[in-house]
Amino acid sequence: MREQILELLTALRSDVDFETETALIDDEVLDSFDIVTLVGDLNEAFDIEITVADLTPENFNSVDAMVELVQSMIVE
Repeated sequence: MREQILELLTALRSDVDFETETALIDDEVLDSFDIVTLVGDLNEAFDIEITVADLTPENFNSVDAMVELVQSMIVE
């Protein structure tokens, strides 16, 4: 799952080192358009539905945070 999310992120922004970045939102590495695109990609790839309530910096600041978010939605 982590590798798949990394692939989606790299396709979105190949200029960012997602392996080490831990403040993607806080440091404005990803903009709102990137997030909208990413949410659509994650929803489609993992058959989940990320809601507006889920759109917090804590859920999108790092790859690991995104993995946790997706895993929590798959388990539900």
